[in-house]
Amino acid sequence: MTCVLLGGIRQGDIRHDVSGGDITATPILDWGHDDVARLYEDIAEGAIQSAQEFLVSAHRSVAANIRPVYGLDDRQPVSVTLSRGRGSCSQRLAIVEALARRRGIATRVRGLVLRGEFWYPRFRRLHAVIPKSVLLAWPEFLVDGRWQDISEIVSPAVVSALEPFTNTGEETLFDAIGRAPISWGKSISCDCLDFSEFVDRDLGSFESRDKLFEEFGQTMSTPIRILVDPVFRNWSASG
Repeated sequence: MTCVLLGGIRQGDIRHDVSGGDITATPILDWGHDDVARLYEDIAEGAIQSAQEFLVSAHRSVAANIRPVYGLDDRQPVSVTLSRGRGSCSQRLAIVEALARRRGIATRVRGLVLRGEFWYPRFRRLHAVIPKSVLLAWPEFLVDGRWQDISEIVSPAVVSALEPFTNTGEETLFDAIGRAPISWGKSISCDCLDFSEFVDRDLGSFESRDKLFEEFGQTMSTPIRILVDPVFRNWSASG
C-alpha cells in the first residue's frame, strides 16, 4: 500500500458493481515472467491439494522471502518486486495474486479508501506528511465457488487470544492476515481485527488492481513518487 506523503487519488462518486475477477496476466500481475514462474514452482512442489492450501503456502513464502519495505509504487510489476527481494504490503499482496492467477484461481480486488490515521502509529514523527486518504487494493479470491478475501483464506480456522494489530514494529498488515481475519466493514461481532473505523469509502470490486489504479490513480502523485520512492523502497518496515 502507498502509505505516506502527498496524495494523488482522483475523486469520484462511482462505486463499481461486483466484478467477476479474472486469471489473466496484467502489467502488475505479470505471472508469465520467469521469476514468478520459479517461485510458483517452488510452492507447487509441496504436497498441496486445494486452492486454499496453495494460497496459504504462497502467503507464507512471500512473508518469508520478500523483505517488507515502504515502497510507494502500487503499479510495480510483481517480477520487479521479486527481483529486488523486497516490497510494500501492496506489492507483496500483488505477488500472492499473481501466483493465484498462474494457478488458475480467479482474483479481484476491493478498492478501499482509508484514513491516513491508520498509519500514524507506524510513522509517529511524520503525521504531517501522511495523506488524508490512502487507496488500498484488498485482494479477493474465488475459492470453492465463492469470493473470499485474503485474510479469510490464509488466517487460522480458529483464532484464540486475539492480539490487536498495532501497526508498529515488525508486524505489517501483510503479516497480520496470517494470524487473524480482517474486517473493513462494520460488523456486530467477529473474531477478527476490525479496521472499519478507518474506512472512508468502499469503491467496490475491480477485475484487477491494475483496473483500480487506472481509474483512481495512486495515493501519491507521480512526480513526488518518482522523487522519493528510491528512498522509501529501501526503508525497512520491520523495525
